Amino acid sequence: QVQLVESGGGLVQAGGSLRLSCAASGFNFRFKTMAWYRQAPGNLRELVSTITSTSTTTYKDSVKGRFTISRDNAKNTVYLQMNTLKPEDTAVYYCNAPGVDFDWGQGTQVTVSS
Repeated sequence: QVQLVESGGGLVQAGGSLRLSCAASGFNFRFKTMAWYRQAPGNLRELVSTITSTSTTTYKDSVKGRFTISRDNAKNTVYLQMNTLKPEDTAVYYCNAPGVDFDWGQGTQVTVSS
């Protein structure tokens, strides 16, 4: 049974940092491209960043230079280091495998105050 468990969110002031984690189980993690998504109130879920099995990364333009995605295949975990946070980064953050779209986890709330 596939599980995706996100953690690490919280309330932070603009300019602050957070590190999100996503613990995955139930599938062959090391071979899967993984991604972070986010959904703000009233908005559709959007793709934030991806990382391939060989750690090639992509980023949404608005987070380039501020966010860093990484993975630890030994721990079946993908991370999102978020620096210089802005109020517009406020959202629930989720991880998943793009193109596979496992059942979504509960997400982790990130709230950035101005």
